[in-house]
Amino acid sequence: MGPGATEVKYADFVGVTTDGKVQDDLYSIHSTGVSTDATVRAAQAFLDGLSSSERRSARYDVQDDEWLAWSNVDGYARKGVRMGDLTEKQRDLGFALLGAALSADGLTQSRNIMKLNAYLGEYNGGGRETLTEGHYYFTFMGTPSTTKPWGFQYEGHHLAINCFVLGDQVVMTPTFMGSEPTSATYQGEKIVTFRTETEAGLAMLRSLTGAQQAKAISTTAQKSGADMKAGAGADNLELAYEGLNCSELTAAQRQKLLDLVGVYVGYMNEGHAKVRLAEVEKHLDDTYFYWIGETKDSSAFYYRVHSPVVLIEYDAQSPLAYGTKSSGGGMGGPGGTPTQQHIHTIIRTPNGNDYGVDLLALHLANDH
Repeated sequence: MGPGATEVKYADFVGVTTDGKVQDDLYSIHSTGVSTDATVRAAQAFLDGLSSSERRSARYDVQDDEWLAWSNVDGYARKGVRMGDLTEKQRDLGFALLGAALSADGLTQSRNIMKLNAYLGEYNGGGRETLTEGHYYFTFMGTPSTTKPWGFQYEGHHLAINCFVLGDQVVMTPTFMGSEPTSATYQGEKIVTFRTETEAGLAMLRSLTGAQQAKAISTTAQKSGADMKAGAGADNLELAYEGLNCSELTAAQRQKLLDLVGVYVGYMNEGHAKVRLAEVEKHLDDTYFYWIGETKDSSAFYYRVHSPVVLIEYDAQSPLAYGTKSSGGGMGGPGGTPTQQHIHTIIRTPNGNDYGVDLLALHLANDH
C-alpha cells in the first residue's frame, strides 16, 4: 500500500497542472522577511538527539525520491525514524520541530490526528502497530541550514507534512490531513477535527448567489465515497479547472474564499502562512471554486479550490474502519456512503513547486 503504481520519481516530477504543461514564472527566489531560524534550530536539535544509526536512517539527499514516496494509508512501509521507537526526550524534540514549522493550530491538528489514529486502533480491538500514536515517521532531505536548501517530511496514517526550506522561504506542500473518525473521546479528551474546514467550505458556498452556486456545484458528478484527485502518488496530476471562476466574486465573497484558504495555509508557522496567503491572493481572479454533493451542515460533500499556485481538496469519504463494531466499519472506497466521520484533505502548490522543486531548480541554476 502507498502511492502505488502512480508514484513519481523526483527526476520525473512535473507537478499538478491543468493540461500537462507547467505555467512558467510563478515562483521566484526572494526574501520573505520571515525567519526560518527556529525551524532550523529545532531540526538540528532533533537530529543531534538521535543515535548515529537513527540519523543515518532518517537522512536523504535534498533531491531524493523519498520526498514523493509518502502515503496516507496506515499499512504503508515507511522509512525514517519512527516516533514510537524513540525515547520521550527524542519525541519531545520531534514535536518541538513540528511546533516550530507549524502554527499552534497546525500542531494541535497533527497531534489530534495521531490521537484519533490510536483511538481507531483501540476501537478495532487493538494490536495493530500502525494504528497507534507512535506510528509516524520523520525523514530529512539535505542538512538543516539558514542558507542552503533542505527539508523534512513527517508522515503516517492520515498525516503527511512535506516542508521544504530555502533561506527564509518555505514550501509546505503537499500536506495531507485526514481522520477516521473525525471526532471521539480518547483517554478522557474530547477531540474534534475538520469542523473548521467543513464550516469554512459551507460559509464560502453560502456566500454565493443562486447563479454563482449553479456554476460552482457540479450538475454531472455525484458525491461518491472517495472523490479526492490529488492524493498520494498524484504528483503529476492533470486536473482541469472546474466550477465557479472567482473573478466573479464580490469583495465580501473574495474574503470568504481567503478565509477558507487561510484555514489550510494557517497550519503553517504564522509568518510564512501570511506569505503564502498573499501569494494565493495575487491569483484570485484565476481561482476556481468547485463543489460536489449536498450543502446541509451535516452533508458529506467535496469541495476544491484551484488556481495556478494552490490546490485544496476536502473530501468526506465512506467509512473504512469506523462505524459499526460488528462489521468493523463500512464498505469504504468510491462505492461506499460518505460521512463527515471520515474526511481527507490536501493542499498542493501546482505548476512544479510541491516539495519546493521549482525553487530548488532556480537555486541550482543560479548558484545561489
